[in-house]
Amino acid sequence: MDFRKIFNTIPEKFDKYRPRYCDELFADLIEYAKLTPDKRVLEVGPGTGQATEPILKTGCSYLAIELGENFTEFMTNKFSTYDNFQIVNADFETHDFGNEKFDLVYSAATFQWIPEKIGYPKAFNLLKSGGVFAMFFGNSGALDEPLHSQCQEVYKKHFFPEIPYTCKLDYEACCKYGFIDLERREYKSFREMNADDFMAFKGTHSDHLTLQEPHKTNVFEGLRQVVLNNGNYVKLNDVYTLYLARKP
Repeated sequence: MDFRKIFNTIPEKFDKYRPRYCDELFADLIEYAKLTPDKRVLEVGPGTGQATEPILKTGCSYLAIELGENFTEFMTNKFSTYDNFQIVNADFETHDFGNEKFDLVYSAATFQWIPEKIGYPKAFNLLKSGGVFAMFFGNSGALDEPLHSQCQEVYKKHFFPEIPYTCKLDYEACCKYGFIDLERREYKSFREMNADDFMAFKGTHSDHLTLQEPHKTNVFEGLRQVVLNNGNYVKLNDVYTLYLARKP
């Protein structure tokens, strides 16, 4: 299996349990890119659309490129009522966009899966002069003590993925490929969950999805017990990071 498509196996679960980005982030992005109905926007790797609808609501001409077949079908069903919605099931790295140019190219927790030397130049070339490039992502939800330490003990004992998560993108390196005026902004939020929801959320992480037995059962049961021992309650402290840049 193409490891980039591991999430494509769980579209409904992914859509339900992956966090949504905060309203302030979208407001900043929309203002920065000056999105209006006459603007053309490309979203790279939308998944099930956690970062899609606020952009669609601007009335812009929206195109998504999504590698996963199941995600593409899910997106089509979810947003088909929007006349300005389009999606293509293809690989951003190799897809030929022809002469099409965009006012905004953006990615939510996807660009780290694309090699820097491919992703940044392609995004740059797809933008109009003065166009905006945006990348954003969230952490996995930091836990307060003592839950953090207790969960880490579970991981130390049982977390041995055959395919570890190794995606590490230098977000500031985009300036080496022609982008200017780089900005980094942060937003904070939180989520509250019980043990069942926490396990479902953890089950949407690539390195957890690919765990083999008995490690998978041991990790999930261990984490579940930690949450149950805490009154069946966990608070996830989220930090969302937004990078903004422009093409000269």
